[in-house]
Amino acid sequence: MSHFICRAFYNSLKIAPVSRSKFVRLSPGNIRRMSTETYNYILVSRPEPAVALVALNRPKALNALSSPLFVELNQAFREADADPSVSAIVLTGSEKAFAAGADIKEMKDIEFADAYKNRFLENWAEMTRIRKPIIAAVSGYAVRPFPLGGGCELALMCDIILASPTAKFGQPEINLGTIPGGGGSQRLARIIGKSRTMEMVLTGRMISAQEASEWGIVSRVVKEGEGEVVKEAIAVGKEIASKSQIATQAAKEVCNAAYELTLAEGLRFERRIFHGLFATKDQKEGMGAFAERRKPNFTNE
Repeated sequence: MSHFICRAFYNSLKIAPVSRSKFVRLSPGNIRRMSTETYNYILVSRPEPAVALVALNRPKALNALSSPLFVELNQAFREADADPSVSAIVLTGSEKAFAAGADIKEMKDIEFADAYKNRFLENWAEMTRIRKPIIAAVSGYAVRPFPLGGGCELALMCDIILASPTAKFGQPEINLGTIPGGGGSQRLARIIGKSRTMEMVLTGRMISAQEASEWGIVSRVVKEGEGEVVKEAIAVGKEIASKSQIATQAAKEVCNAAYELTLAEGLRFERRIFHGLFATKDQKEGMGAFAERRKPNFTNE
């Protein structure tokens, strides 16, 4: 999937490569960044104190999703998940593209035995086990018929998808003599139903941001303008960060459970998690603040 992020916004953020250590707080005019070994295929920054921004960074390959890139991406997500100062994560593309799909040059000569024994693409799903909310900021348009499927699958693994009016979504693996391998057929079917999924997967047709919004693939389409979708995604992350981390992670857990459980099981699970939150300090603070008509001061306890 080809999604383009504006140059002006990234220049304004002055994104710097980050290392695999912990986040470091810099001066207010700058983002936070790592200080030792840098990533090769992603950029990680802190545009807001409690929001981590992860940007794919393979500009020459239009951010094609290679195995080394996913190793770094999963590492960055794990670090943000383990960092108590991070409450939400935004995922976006680099200056040119969100993700041009899986890396076909890497895949074209793989044999079945290697793919099966090495569980090829299985590590893509690691990000779905991240407990903190992940927001995809998707922007851009397709400029040539390269594969888009992996980029769409990457966005579908996020918790919230915001799209610019120019965004395109598609699963064109059928044009390469194969099918989606990163969850596209399964996740799309649960979101948009069998018929629409069949059309996208069997024909390789791309859909517009407006169609994706109408079908329920994206949360909403943001206004036009350079960098608006990333700015809005960061704003959503900031809003989430103002809540209790325990409550937001619990909310993500119960929403995701709806895809795996029957309605009766899901309702029971939701009630148990709801009941459990009464053991937290944040529940007492939140309800106490409401009763006292003041802003809550959550401590994530």
